[in-house]
Amino acid sequence: MHGGDLIAEVLERQGVKFLFTLCGGHISSILTGAKARGIRVIDTRHEATAVFAADAVARLSGVPGVAAVTAGPGLTNTITAVKNAQLAQSPLVLLGGATATVLRGRGALQDIDQMALLAPHVKFAEAVTRVKDLVPTLERAFAVAQSGVPGPAFVECPVDLLYDEATVREMIGAKSASSAKSLPDMAIQLYLRAHMARVFAGSKQARAHAPMPREVLAPFPSAAERAAATLHDARHPLVLVGSQATLGGAAEMPRLRAALERIGAPVYLSGMARGLLGRSHPLLHRHQRTAALREADVVVLAGVPCDFRLNYGLQIGRKAKIIAINRGEDEARKNRRPYQTIVADVAETIGSIAREIDPSGDDQAPWRDRLRTRDLEREHEIAAQAGASTGPLVNPLRLCTRIDAVLPDASVLVADGGDFVGTASYVVAPRGPLSWLDPGVFGTLGVGAGFALAAKLVRPEAEVWLLWGDGSAGYGLAEYDTFVRHGVGVVAIVGNDASWAQIARDQVTLLGDAVGTELRRSDYEKVADALGGRGFRIERDDEIDGILAQAQAVARAGTPVLVNVHLARSDFRKGSISM
Repeated sequence: MHGGDLIAEVLERQGVKFLFTLCGGHISSILTGAKARGIRVIDTRHEATAVFAADAVARLSGVPGVAAVTAGPGLTNTITAVKNAQLAQSPLVLLGGATATVLRGRGALQDIDQMALLAPHVKFAEAVTRVKDLVPTLERAFAVAQSGVPGPAFVECPVDLLYDEATVREMIGAKSASSAKSLPDMAIQLYLRAHMARVFAGSKQARAHAPMPREVLAPFPSAAERAAATLHDARHPLVLVGSQATLGGAAEMPRLRAALERIGAPVYLSGMARGLLGRSHPLLHRHQRTAALREADVVVLAGVPCDFRLNYGLQIGRKAKIIAINRGEDEARKNRRPYQTIVADVAETIGSIAREIDPSGDDQAPWRDRLRTRDLEREHEIAAQAGASTGPLVNPLRLCTRIDAVLPDASVLVADGGDFVGTASYVVAPRGPLSWLDPGVFGTLGVGAGFALAAKLVRPEAEVWLLWGDGSAGYGLAEYDTFVRHGVGVVAIVGNDASWAQIARDQVTLLGDAVGTELRRSDYEKVADALGGRGFRIERDDEIDGILAQAQAVARAGTPVLVNVHLARSDFRKGSISM
């Protein structure tokens, strides 16, 4: 058993089903070891895609996703995706190849200081130097990635730890001392033999262990009682639920939903929590959130920090009592001092508060009715705009309403883009828990292909829709080759307005120049065709329904689809740029 097998054994014991990668000589034994243990190896066309996919697996399954990349440029290509996972609080493990320990610093191929590059962007970073340390180091990486505020972990695996001892001896030129022809040669051989002895000492005793149970950070009972009392006295309460609430995975979602129903306050959802209450739950609100926050007297931030998405806390009325529930104290206290801070697991805390709530009596009905009326008014405005003619090109709001109309209950939406995706978020509703994937607080473009790949692998029964801006599509079109090779039938909708529209709209208004924001109405569907998928084009509103139906049928048969939709320009989201 070599080092690659030991790593694969750990992955198997940790419940890893997929290993995402782009092959390289430094990591080949990890890939073969994983395949031999029934772990599905998914090779992508860019290392960032592999890490994005690992990120999405973690979000959807509750088990840390894993990617393995080769040394040097293989690793540097992952930095954006790793940082995205860190800021999105996604637990993943990145395995990085590295030059042989005995050759480090001597000019070996792709030998750089990888630890200095990765350490600032992960919760755990360690370079292994002995075979027997591969297993405990990797097990610690899994544990740390999931503890406290989750995030990525990095384990550097030098190539001489990943092969059997005889192969490594040949690789580095280690021979018997008797074969040396001079004293310097003898000294080198003695050094190499001593180094090899250290690298492989105790390696035969290395074995993987069962994973530790997931850490649940329960709140103090008094904290739940105090929060419940505050909510009981409120007349205009709101609950904002973010991605942290979903860390327990699908099994926890029915309990979380029941807890929110017992609390009874109006709910706004963000990030991975979108879809938690289904499509049309009476407590769910999707529009006019800023107005509601200004009027609320109690606001529960359930895994939602006061960052730019809440205008640094300024969207919440100054007199409102904020109950901040978060796994990280810094996140809970960011930009606004809460009335109450609870550093604990979000879902567990919501459940504890709900158990302390007295559900008898209801004097909040007028508040809920007010918010519901606003929601309906906004939906009627959107419907009217969707029905308006936009000339020879497709109305983006009409496209989104038709996608929403045909989206099945078993579906996952992947959002990767600016203006088109932002528009879709107002209209296309996730059907259930863990059915929405967006990059998170980093706002990274290019997550789409990796997220969609992972979503279809984790939930093969679901229809996966990738909502792509024409700008962000450029990052991942080559992954249609990956989709085809691995039989991943996704439906990608490219909102093609020939522009980085979210930037252009304000840039032109403020500076009078569209420089750097103009694209072509390129034939993106032909790329899908060329790589073995199926491409369609929509240029008129009356083509939408028929082509969407064809796209769904093709994807259900296992062929990835790209629908290139020529959109008319829209001011629906004017002034929405965030900086």
